[in-house]
Amino acid sequence: MKTIAPALEVISNSYGSSFTYTKHAEKTNSKAHLWHYHPEIELVYINGGAGKRQIGSHVSYYTNGSLILIGANLPHCGFTNEQTGNINETVIHIKPEFLGNDFFVAPEMKKVRNLFSQAKAGIAFGGETKKRIGKKIEMMEKQLPFERLLTLLSVLDELDSSEEYTVLNADGFSLELQTQDNDRINVIFNYVKDHFQESIAIDEVSSLVSMTTPSFCRYFKKISNKTFTEFVNEYRLVHASKLLAEKPISINEVCYESGFNNFSHFSKSFKQYTGKSASQYRHEHKIIIS
Repeated sequence: MKTIAPALEVISNSYGSSFTYTKHAEKTNSKAHLWHYHPEIELVYINGGAGKRQIGSHVSYYTNGSLILIGANLPHCGFTNEQTGNINETVIHIKPEFLGNDFFVAPEMKKVRNLFSQAKAGIAFGGETKKRIGKKIEMMEKQLPFERLLTLLSVLDELDSSEEYTVLNADGFSLELQTQDNDRINVIFNYVKDHFQESIAIDEVSSLVSMTTPSFCRYFKKISNKTFTEFVNEYRLVHASKLLAEKPISINEVCYESGFNNFSHFSKSFKQYTGKSASQYRHEHKIIIS
């Protein structure tokens, strides 16, 4: 069976800079279908729009844009595509030692060190923090390298002070940082991404990564702190959230298009996951998006 190979993304610094700053207009950063990882810490600001966030074993649906900090080697998908409807997307990549090995040891950098440590699980910022920091990040496009660096340090300091955030893999996500480990989890995630609308057999997935089913189940629980079945169901529920907000199809169709084959089970699971019924969720998010 064909699987999609994981991608180690190789990133080069912007000219004259110690980090990478890239601003994409609308649909030009269409990587939503690609699982990838890299040693750089990634700060992403999506101006407007709605879509999926797939970071580590966390999957969620965002509206009104997103501000995300992703730690080194934490696998994730891109966040925008032709359907996202965002105005633009700005991506900053920084190596943990981008200002030298000893820079963040300084007492003044203690808060930023803490922020980088939390980012290993992925962090999403909301509220006024998202708006205020988003504007600062977009302003950096026209700044000279030194001013841009000062703005980045200011942004990192403000992010650590914010209380408007969610740790995405709050229960933990741990790779052993070996090539084999990265390859294995990327094969698993890609398979779920491509087959979640179908019935997924655990023994079939375990065979893809050359593991017995019991070993696979223990492995997945160890790295994600959730069972494989829980992860697949969350993936389906997030897809259902996206369909409810964006597509004028019946809730019954949403259920089956999301990979559930029992409407009663879907309704109960959706209420447990979001705290709302499918119809209530659709009504509230249609208002937000419009």
